[in-house]
Amino acid sequence: MPLLRRFPSRAEVGELLDLAVPVVVVQVGMMFMGVVDTLMVGRVSAAALAGVALGNLFFFGVVIFGLGALMALDPLIAQAVGAHDDPAIARALQRAIVLMLVLSLPASVLLWPAEMILTALGQPADAVPLAGRYTRIIIPSVLPFMAFTVLRQALQAMGRMRAIVLTIVLANVTNAVVNWALIFGHLGAPAMGVAGAAWATTFSRWLMALVLLALGWRDLRAYLLAWRPDSVQLRPIGRMLRLGLPIGLQFQLEYTAFGLTGLLMGLLGTSQVAAHQVAINLASLTYMVPLGVSAAAAVLVGQAVGRDDQEGARRAARTAVFVGAAFMVVTGTVFLSAPGWLARLYTTSVPVLAIATALLPLAGLFQVFDGVQVVAGGILRGLGDTRSPMIINLLGFWGVGIPAGLALGFPGGQGAVGLWWGLVAGLASVATILFLRVRHRFKTRIDRVVIDERPHRE
Repeated sequence: MPLLRRFPSRAEVGELLDLAVPVVVVQVGMMFMGVVDTLMVGRVSAAALAGVALGNLFFFGVVIFGLGALMALDPLIAQAVGAHDDPAIARALQRAIVLMLVLSLPASVLLWPAEMILTALGQPADAVPLAGRYTRIIIPSVLPFMAFTVLRQALQAMGRMRAIVLTIVLANVTNAVVNWALIFGHLGAPAMGVAGAAWATTFSRWLMALVLLALGWRDLRAYLLAWRPDSVQLRPIGRMLRLGLPIGLQFQLEYTAFGLTGLLMGLLGTSQVAAHQVAINLASLTYMVPLGVSAAAAVLVGQAVGRDDQEGARRAARTAVFVGAAFMVVTGTVFLSAPGWLARLYTTSVPVLAIATALLPLAGLFQVFDGVQVVAGGILRGLGDTRSPMIINLLGFWGVGIPAGLALGFPGGQGAVGLWWGLVAGLASVATILFLRVRHRFKTRIDRVVIDERPHRE
């Protein structure tokens, strides 16, 4: 059956939404923590807003590779759940913990010279010291952030979302209160501004990891308490890493493309950086919904592959593409219709408002492409196809998007708007090719991913 021969049925949409809705709640909740940081720091000054924007840009630019590599758990655990292979679930989770510990150390070290690197990249002089201080303070949050990712991916692949949702709700409430206290000096705390936002973020990430472990312990204990000797064997860990590395590189390529656009904004001025942060923050918030649908698709497709249900995998893929694209059509319409109102939620600075109002309609244009590309990536991840999305991201973002943005933004004289047209071109290219790749994969039989020398049940 062709992937999109017909619209999905109500039952197929319902099956997806049963998992996707809590995943979306989690994604939006994680993003909302950043939105609260931005809204509060934006009331301090434009430099503080730009400093937090650059600090977060640098942080995720360093850690996103490791976070992506850990998402090898998606096909491994989802397919093992579909196959009712509990030993494989335990091996995958324990190996992910080993990889988490290995990946956290270099990421933490690379965060320290943020101020020096941002200065060398020509970022605004009034924002760079604030960004450097913010980044140094959140270094202790790397390990718990990666630990939360491992626990979350494992529980998500098992379909156990309640603990994750409760954790995110608690983390958001805590983050908002601690931000309010430390940024502005309430509840007896000193007014720390940007540093207060950083300490709130660090505290919240440790809370997320510990609370999720506690709430998810009932489902995780059987896979964590009995440590398996084969979980630390180098050869299968290497195979898991080879499955995860392309995901990490894919995330790195996409994030770096957006990050480079942010850095190029810094060459234009502080107002451009702040406006870019407003527009990208709103676009990223809506992106959390198809990202959640993508995660649900990876689980449902992976579970179907694990139980050797080829048609079930196709149904899950078709439904995910439809739901993700439909949602982004709605949000794109909002961005195109009310850019000024949306921008005023973040700032009262007239120069920042003017630029952000020009960028938000472009975010509306790329919404559908963004939704399709992330959902298609999740489908391929559920199939265990992690290399082709990496190559497609390289071609789309770095072969099309970045060159187009540079040409339009600087020689073309369009500045911030030209850089964002490059993002539109890159996303359109990636979405088109990824969708064609998904259609191609479903024309042949899909087999379960094998990490160990021989899959076995015990």
